[in-house]
Amino acid sequence: MALTIDVVHDLKIENKKDIILTSPLSLEGTSDTDYKAPNILQLIFSLFKNIRPGADLTRFNLPPLFNLPKSQLQCYGELVYCVNTDMLRKCTTGENAVDRMISVVAWNLSTVRMPVFGVAPFNPILGETHHASRGTFNILAEQISHHPPVSAMHGTDEANNIELIWCQHAVPKFYGTVIEGVIHGKRTLNLLEKGESYVMNSPILQYRLLPKPGASWVGNVKIKCQETGLEAELHFKSGSFLGFGGDNGAIKGKIFDSSKKLFEIYGHWDRCVYIKDITDGKTKVLYGPKGVISALPTPILRDHNEGVWQSESAGVWAEVSKAILRKDWDKAREAKRAVEEKERELLKQRKSRGEDWIPKHFDLSYTPDSGWDCSPKEKIVPPAPIVFPI
Repeated sequence: MALTIDVVHDLKIENKKDIILTSPLSLEGTSDTDYKAPNILQLIFSLFKNIRPGADLTRFNLPPLFNLPKSQLQCYGELVYCVNTDMLRKCTTGENAVDRMISVVAWNLSTVRMPVFGVAPFNPILGETHHASRGTFNILAEQISHHPPVSAMHGTDEANNIELIWCQHAVPKFYGTVIEGVIHGKRTLNLLEKGESYVMNSPILQYRLLPKPGASWVGNVKIKCQETGLEAELHFKSGSFLGFGGDNGAIKGKIFDSSKKLFEIYGHWDRCVYIKDITDGKTKVLYGPKGVISALPTPILRDHNEGVWQSESAGVWAEVSKAILRKDWDKAREAKRAVEEKERELLKQRKSRGEDWIPKHFDLSYTPDSGWDCSPKEKIVPPAPIVFPI
């Protein structure tokens, strides 16, 4: 079959009014507008009525009433460039491999955000991109597959010799009283000057519907440096029985070399996380989220004559986001339907021409053993027109 890349990648949005940027998810959740759905029971009853337990929710289309005014692709990007403290740069400054692993674990915790119950971002359309910068760190994300939904992200910081590559395949499933969002794939952090590569996964986002609605991060995260052999394990606990009481945000873990434990990790990812040296028993703060992901400012558009790609998330969903922010739900439904119908029409055209979609910025691969993986086509991500103010 023939291959094609839609020309939308190369077109620019010249009018800045066609770009909608909202505050990133932070320690407090959302801040610059009320994203909470007015009647969460409506969503719960809809799930019970229309979806069987164990079903994959990938194709479940939420009405705009339950959408955040931004795409999931934006949310992935914001996890790494929307921070008040440059946690990534700290990963390169450790005097030895153990110090750097400790910094990588702290940085990994900084990518966890407070979940907002009852709402979800838009499902990215095929070929959608998000290009943004924080200082010298630039990221480019692309939706490289729609069914299944696979997102890729490449980040580079030439000044600090850092590279970040993510390939993520989100699978939300409904289990009667719980929705679990499992994010398959891997996140790789390369410290180029040190010659070290750290591979890690994502925790699971869990939404409890009954008896008490709520959201939390659960599951195990493993981090391994392939060159030094150092590993870390983090266990996210909901700490709650049926949503009542408990200890939400609790986390425990360890850093070890082969079978020897070097450090214990404990605390709450949304309050304070501590690290204890097994050798001398000394304890110190590993990660304090208040200074890193609290009260995050909204990204802005820099003065940029060339404009923004028409595939940019903040442009693709601009009309829908505007309507959501105004709580104009009729307009939001109309605008969202227009985006989705255009996507279906492009798919229909490609099928009629016998063409397969290929991503513009990434090479995509799949194996039964490893799942989806990607590699960036370019070595360096250039500075972006969307910037996080620092």
